[in-house]
Amino acid sequence: MSSPTQEKLTLMLYIELLEEDDLVVSRPSASCDQRIEFATDDSRQVRPGTLFVCKGRAFKREYLLSAIADGAVAYVSEVDYDVDLPAVIVSDIRRTLAVVADAFYGHPSGKVKVCAFTGTKGKSTCSFYLRGILANEAKLTGCHRPAFNTGIEFDDGIETGPSKLTTPESFLLQSRIAHAAEAGAPWLVMEASSQGLKYERTGKIDFEVGAFTNIGEDHISPIEHPTLEDYFASKLKIFLQSRFAVVNLDMDKVDRALEAASRCERTVTFSLTDERADVLALAIRNGDCGVVATVRTPRFTRDIVIPTPVKFNVSNALAAIACAEALGISEEGIVHGFEGVFVPGRMELYPSVSGKILGIVDFAHNGMSLETLLRDLRENYPERELAVVFGATGGKGVDRRTTMGIAAGKYADRIVITEDDPGPEDVEDICAEIARNVQAQGNDNWQIVTDRVAAIETAVRETVRPAVVIVTGKGEEECMLRKNGPEPCERDGSILKRTLAAYDA
Repeated sequence: MSSPTQEKLTLMLYIELLEEDDLVVSRPSASCDQRIEFATDDSRQVRPGTLFVCKGRAFKREYLLSAIADGAVAYVSEVDYDVDLPAVIVSDIRRTLAVVADAFYGHPSGKVKVCAFTGTKGKSTCSFYLRGILANEAKLTGCHRPAFNTGIEFDDGIETGPSKLTTPESFLLQSRIAHAAEAGAPWLVMEASSQGLKYERTGKIDFEVGAFTNIGEDHISPIEHPTLEDYFASKLKIFLQSRFAVVNLDMDKVDRALEAASRCERTVTFSLTDERADVLALAIRNGDCGVVATVRTPRFTRDIVIPTPVKFNVSNALAAIACAEALGISEEGIVHGFEGVFVPGRMELYPSVSGKILGIVDFAHNGMSLETLLRDLRENYPERELAVVFGATGGKGVDRRTTMGIAAGKYADRIVITEDDPGPEDVEDICAEIARNVQAQGNDNWQIVTDRVAAIETAVRETVRPAVVIVTGKGEEECMLRKNGPEPCERDGSILKRTLAAYDA
């Protein structure tokens, strides 16, 4: 992570910023005029002149001692570790991280228009769609391409790579926004997860646009969100930091979302059906290159081609268009912004050479996403069998075993239940729980194949009539979280492509 280019602050100025947010419990009694050359919460990055932030339940005193040895000049913590170093003791380390990171990187969201999506499903797809629109606008106007940070990958204008978290911790996120500013990117598109909002990873970021796309039951567990209300309230926090708001009129609890958005300068709404929406799909039909939507905005009504075989992604496209409207993007920038957009691991198509099987890989990993996907595919391919391969995570999001089992039981003709990041739990137990919920829908055409490769092969091999074979949950991921930690695994798309080739042969 690179250093910012702005003038270095003294320790006293950091303390004053923390005091503005009423975070300081105690401060050093000695002079605090020490210039801070670097700030971090990672002891491995410490260098001379560092302000070190002690973060997390798993933090150990040894990390602080290592930081001191490598040149830390002060530390910030909720705990006084009684070491020979100036200490700033604070009441909330999460909020503190946001303040310190934002200050160290010179409040980069004041230099780049940050556009953030939150919602139960579709955040990545929305982000890629908006990036496509903004990239097209950049070509039309000759400005720098947009930066972005998604749960799949990031490109901050200087560095690119795969993502580990949907919304990174404060220091990493602020550094990426700073990189975007340094590269000259006018916009940065990102996902704001409920965890990122709840635990202040996005704290101190000024969102030019904050978009709330949908809400459903997910991430409800003792280690994530204890209740749906906590989950929803966490997502609503996006509007506390947004200049412009974007809201889906089709979502549950829309009145509360609109109320929260009312504090913003302007709210742009979108809908598939509600005539009150600023951005509305007047008509949707299947085309040769995807779904064609006739879209009405406050400035124009045009046909827009969205490169996907299912209509549910039209709502994601409308969200991106609504954000572009808030940003003042040109009509041509919006209309042609979807051309060539590819979202890794989201609705990847793998048709067999024979045409008998249409293979699809999608990241759908909760009941809301899976039900929407299967329902739309049922409508689009009424003559084909629907076969689905999926599992559910262990140790978190335990409600998915119920909601995904119900969705598959209602809509799928054949079901293969398999492994999907079982973590600390036994995969057999997770699969059995899913199966009980499938069975409760009166669907007996299911089986458990715990090995994910074998499960995909089974779903393809047992196809006897024209079918859509859907593999969901992992998308582009190349590691499986098991009891001993992450282990390498093959991408779903690679497995499905190879298996379909063998089937045709």
